[in-house]
Amino acid sequence: MFSQANQVSALATSKTQSRLQSFTYLQEFRKNVQDVLADMPNPDDYFLLRWLRGAEHVMGCILHAPCVPDEETEDRARNETLLSARHVPDARSFDLQKSEAMLRKHMVFRKEEDLANIMNWQPSELEKKIETFIIVFDLEYLGLKHFWKPAMEVYQEFFSTFENNFPETVKYLIVVKAPKLFPVAYNLVKPFISEETRKKILVLGANWKEDLQKLIHPDQLPAEYGGTLTDPDGNPKYLTKIKYGGVVPKRYYLQNQMKMQYEHTVSVNRGSSHQVETEILFPGCVFRWQFMLDGSDIGVGIYLKTKMGERQRAKEMIEVLPTQKYNSHLVPEDGTLTCTEPGVYVLRFDNTYSLVHSKKVSYTVEVLLPDKAFEEKIQKL
Repeated sequence: MFSQANQVSALATSKTQSRLQSFTYLQEFRKNVQDVLADMPNPDDYFLLRWLRGAEHVMGCILHAPCVPDEETEDRARNETLLSARHVPDARSFDLQKSEAMLRKHMVFRKEEDLANIMNWQPSELEKKIETFIIVFDLEYLGLKHFWKPAMEVYQEFFSTFENNFPETVKYLIVVKAPKLFPVAYNLVKPFISEETRKKILVLGANWKEDLQKLIHPDQLPAEYGGTLTDPDGNPKYLTKIKYGGVVPKRYYLQNQMKMQYEHTVSVNRGSSHQVETEILFPGCVFRWQFMLDGSDIGVGIYLKTKMGERQRAKEMIEVLPTQKYNSHLVPEDGTLTCTEPGVYVLRFDNTYSLVHSKKVSYTVEVLLPDKAFEEKIQKL
């Protein structure tokens, strides 16, 4: 009993010392960034702790649901110097220099994006401070068209911006209606999500509406998502408050096409073809290609080889996607294929029908791999 009492006493002393050390770091951090805090609406200790902790983790239709702080968080908000062990990591993990650089970079971003006027909202009806939030990703309509490379770069930029400018603000990232393609999409953006944020990603299965109510109160959810919120006319989508995604109207286009950079350029002689071989090691990978012509049309098809180590004619291979003619000198062309079996796939540029003209083609070929951990989760849902 005496030994156990000593252990408890030692643990309490250690925690107290850690809190005091953390408080010292916090005060020093506040002193280092005092010149920029005047531009922040509420630079309390919790705000500074977000950057101290976030610097250790960061390496860019969505529904937003506020997370109301628990009692311990409210106590901390009322008394900023009361640092709970639940919210304060070991002080030895704090990197003041990295945290300061991250915050100062955020201040530049804040001014560029005019966040002072955008991010000052607090729901008056709650009368509580909102410190974290939940994002629900509805991926029902996720398809191969979303794997267009410029679109994926937008997703990557979103997560990168998010991680670097809003650390420690996410409680959960919830995915509902995840299709089989989700592990591939996740693997593309995973490098831009910190390990700490990855732990907060929840993929819900067939009973997602019931499970969602365990994480978000029904009075904060549209009826469409298992909650109680509806429009005055009874619409379960709750359109009076939520703007659902969709196809971008052409009136918002800044330009009709994007300038692309390609990894390869070849000249396909008249009466001939050019084959690009790509090995797929396991099912579930996404084969993606993009190309543009400098001139007239060309045929493009996808084949699966039946013999390894030698070039095969089109008729000797398995036709996966029939050859079609493209006039991509006007706009870039792209395509994707979910590979159902392993093997060597061939992107074939066909100019055999041309008796006079050769064709210059610029192209890029990629294989998008699924995240195996999430792939197994999806299979079990």
